[in-house]
Amino acid sequence: MSSPDLHADLCGIRFGNPLVNGSGTLDALAAGTLGLGAFVTKTVTLHPREGNPPVRIAETPAGMVNSIGLANPGLDAFCADHLPRLGELGVPVIASVGGWSPSEYATAVARIGAHPAVAAVELNVSCPNVESGCIAIGTDAGETRALVERCRSETDLPVLAKLSPSVSDVAAIATAAAEGGAHGLVLINTVRGIAIDRDRLRPLLGGGGGGLSGPAIKPIALHAIFHARAATGLPIIGMGGVASAQDCVEFLAAGASLVGIGTSLFADPGLPQRMLPELGRLVRQHGAETIEDLVGVAHPRLSSSTRA
Repeated sequence: MSSPDLHADLCGIRFGNPLVNGSGTLDALAAGTLGLGAFVTKTVTLHPREGNPPVRIAETPAGMVNSIGLANPGLDAFCADHLPRLGELGVPVIASVGGWSPSEYATAVARIGAHPAVAAVELNVSCPNVESGCIAIGTDAGETRALVERCRSETDLPVLAKLSPSVSDVAAIATAAAEGGAHGLVLINTVRGIAIDRDRLRPLLGGGGGGLSGPAIKPIALHAIFHARAATGLPIIGMGGVASAQDCVEFLAAGASLVGIGTSLFADPGLPQRMLPELGRLVRQHGAETIEDLVGVAHPRLSSSTRA
């Protein structure tokens, strides 16, 4: 019996397998050796950012809370120093972009989207660790729609909107992104949380609050993916608490075409390589021949024409 086909497709891009890293969770130098189907960059902003003061990460019983604050070298350094090396990874590169205004996003998308190393652009409109921009845009349907439309005009590459679960109706925001012309969605980003220092009884993280990730948010992620897929039919990179091949299958069934691994990579960088054989076994166990056969199967009314 032949092994199932683990290739995946999203927005016309062919991936060797459906596993990707969450933005900011993996150094690019390791991406080509960990068995991932694509590499997602850390979010890049127009100007360099040092990020939030330490402490930046706190462990929780079921994951972690982080308050990195979009630390990055800025657009100029990213394009000059990082992008040329990313083209050598041997897997598609998805560049994540953040900002504080539509013009900042548009400038970054135009420059990054013109580089041959980049296969798609992710618009991070959901980071909870900055005071303005990003999530302030992504929690408003009108602003999300306008931003996606603006950035679509700056590049011929697929544009993906990364959404937050910290909204009253994630399907409405997903629909706004679709109306703005998004080719696909990425969800979820972290859930807002806070950690308290046990000795000082004050917020532990330097940024005050932060973003909760890890197994605790998996049901939230599945809910968001399921309803965003049902509302829009757009292809999705799904993530949030993925730690096993079984998790991956559930995310595919909910409507994800690719599956992101984030917090689990910090503790176990070798996880993707071990997941792939098990993923193949589970695909076969469910009577499928390809990854694509499982995408959206949890949706009784989802037609095969929208499972791309």
